[in-house]
Amino acid sequence: MIRTAAELPAQTQALYERVRSVVPRLEWDLMAPTIAAINRLKVEKNAVILAHNYQTPEIFHCVADLVGDSLALAQQAARTTADTIVLCGVHFMAETAKIQNPEKTVLIPDLKAGCSLAESITAEDVRALRRQVPGVPVVTYVNTSAEVKAESDVCCTSANAVEVVESLGVPRVLCIPDEYLAQYVATQTKVEIIPWKGHCMVHEQFTPEQVRAYREQFPGLTVLAHPECPPEVLAEADLVGSTSRMVRFVHEEKPRRVALITECSMSDNIAAECPEVEFVRPCTLCPHMKKITLQKIYESLLHNRFEVEVEPEVARRARLAIDRMLAVGRGTRHG
Repeated sequence: MIRTAAELPAQTQALYERVRSVVPRLEWDLMAPTIAAINRLKVEKNAVILAHNYQTPEIFHCVADLVGDSLALAQQAARTTADTIVLCGVHFMAETAKIQNPEKTVLIPDLKAGCSLAESITAEDVRALRRQVPGVPVVTYVNTSAEVKAESDVCCTSANAVEVVESLGVPRVLCIPDEYLAQYVATQTKVEIIPWKGHCMVHEQFTPEQVRAYREQFPGLTVLAHPECPPEVLAEADLVGSTSRMVRFVHEEKPRRVALITECSMSDNIAAECPEVEFVRPCTLCPHMKKITLQKIYESLLHNRFEVEVEPEVARRARLAIDRMLAVGRGTRHG
């Protein structure tokens, strides 16, 4: 049963201190009963909630147990002892969690939470690429389906892509599916990078003109850009880095004024932790990430909805590629 805000325990009310700078009090009063119900259900069902940085602050800061970028979630999914994992992100992330925890129940609150980048390539596309350039290893971004991972030699994230590529010790690699990430990796290594023309619908919308306009409007602005953005946008940035690299930069460097050229809920989540930093928000929302809501998380836990399964042989082969990525570790120099 979801109670009213006035009936909630003090610990639930205290959660508001985490998000008060980014969530208005009126909105919080509407959210708080559902947050309390989710946190109660987690205990009853021995469940853990994993949330990506692009989730909204009330999810990221108030119901999630483990948070981070794609690599961090993959690492944490591999270590959890919970019986049930609720993945607050998109479908390929839930698949990754299931691949690493075949004996656990993995839930995603909305089956339609997909990914434009993951949908840009299929397993047959990867097999065709291998026929075109036989013997060239396939490095696959984790933003892909389990079937695509199963056709790959090793996975990577934007945080460790350069390290993964160089760990193979070969002169050429296929780097799929994000074309812009592949182009960025090519600027950071002597390995020849063969890309695929997949794009993220969030990051490809940014333009260099937009970045320059923000600099003119906000003097002293520090611009951090994700490598899934077009190269012309990256050329305008002060730092190019993965989700985790951007988070670290803001926490460690405390720029007076910053713009994150990425999905805009990430700015809200860091702003809640760094109120002394002024965030300029060139906001582009991921419609897939935003399919995950507090109410859907509650219903997912309450009814064990929606369970994610991966065919065992696909999971076995995909796990090899994921484990090879995790063995390389998180990138810090380039990520």
